[in-house]
Amino acid sequence: MRRQQRTRTRHALFPGTFDPVTLGHVDLVRRAAAVFGRVTVAVAIHPTKRGLLEPEERLRLLAESLGDLERVSVVRLEGLVVDGCRAHGAQFILRGIRNAADVDYELAMARSNRALAPEIETVLLASSPEHAHISSTLVRQIAEMGGKLDSFVPPAVARALRRRKT
Repeated sequence: MRRQQRTRTRHALFPGTFDPVTLGHVDLVRRAAAVFGRVTVAVAIHPTKRGLLEPEERLRLLAESLGDLERVSVVRLEGLVVDGCRAHGAQFILRGIRNAADVDYELAMARSNRALAPEIETVLLASSPEHAHISSTLVRQIAEMGGKLDSFVPPAVARALRRRKT
């Protein structure tokens, strides 16, 4: 049994709204791909929340932004993250942390997910310093005011947000 567990591919699910995807998200996925055998990026859909970008556009932009990475896939996620892990065969939930507030929030979520699914571990990955200040909220605000987005989001996302503004 031990031998079988060692050869099993480590698979992480990285859930988020990705509204929009940022360079910080892309950096976390790239770094996670070096640690895990597989990474599934899951675009979380909340039926009562209206985002800036439609879910299908977020999926497309993520796929385009991560297209050069092997063993990385992008999926739609409705419902609980732990159920998404089970459905996709992921043993880990990957979450990025930028600051102390993120740590507090993510620890509470990790404990809740552990109570729901003890077989699934949460892994917190610290943002790279050059991306720690970037959030989707900040990007949406800059986009709404017509600011330059190139240092915050991948090129495809910057183009999509500029098109929305015009």
